Amino acid sequence: MTVTGATGAGGLGIGDLAALTGVPVRTIRFYCDEGILEPARSAGGHRRFDAPAVDRLRLVRRLRGLGLGLPAIADVLAGGRSLGDAVAAERAALDAEMAALAWRRAALCAVEAAAPGERAARLELLAAATDGGAARAALTEFWLRRIMAPLPAGRVEEFLARVVPAPPADPTPPQVVAYAEMVALTADRSLNRRLLEQGRSNVRVVGDEESLLAGMSEAMELAAPLVLAGAAPGPGAALDRFVDAHAAGRSARDTPEFRRVILRDSEVERDARVVRYWDLFHLVTGEPVTLGALHSWLLEALERSVP
Repeated sequence: MTVTGATGAGGLGIGDLAALTGVPVRTIRFYCDEGILEPARSAGGHRRFDAPAVDRLRLVRRLRGLGLGLPAIADVLAGGRSLGDAVAAERAALDAEMAALAWRRAALCAVEAAAPGERAARLELLAAATDGGAARAALTEFWLRRIMAPLPAGRVEEFLARVVPAPPADPTPPQVVAYAEMVALTADRSLNRRLLEQGRSNVRVVGDEESLLAGMSEAMELAAPLVLAGAAPGPGAALDRFVDAHAAGRSARDTPEFRRVILRDSEVERDARVVRYWDLFHLVTGEPVTLGALHSWLLEALERSVP
């Protein structure tokens, strides 16, 4: 049977359309009820379909086979969204679903791999990061609370990119455990209190936060190759830029006393929990040198420079 011949005498019947497309009659009826197909009615009240309905139904069947829902398909058929956009959106949704499943699988493997006596504690830890997206949101919120001075949006985004690791798309069990421990650390109330106190103190004494952050970034860039090479913390351009950044931010000058002030005000950065955060950051990302490692190197160099 050809489409032309079938439509020559009042269009296709529902059985003809089913035979041409391989779509069951009951499914065609459902699509009609949902507005995906809009048939005409014969004098006897039977559904009749024109020739374009064949291609339309074949497209619906192919898109359903790819997992697209009826609202998305209806949008494509109505011209509200292009086929490319609809497929891209479905692929993005599938990526998110696969990432969630990969995270869940790694978490299950992490519990399974723990010694019997440690599984309850492991399970409790992983409860802090039931999925990568929620865990990342918790870390982002932690670091945003540390920003108390107004900063340009670009600077905030740059900062967050350096302190909050993206959840691995296909994480290993150790990565999921490390990420969960990072979330647990940032929920530590005493650590949050210390960081809050430091933040309030910085707001009082730092008049130019932008200059401080820009200078700190430059100092860390200078320190990075030294840290990678395993060089011992010590004097040099990186330390000088680090101190200059603090001096510019506080409208101060470099003196031994001022260097001691920087060390005092940075004491929380050397808290074992903060150090552990950066160790975990390394485990999650594999980055050879983290922001925290660079900051620790510069602080140790500063400490050694003070008589």
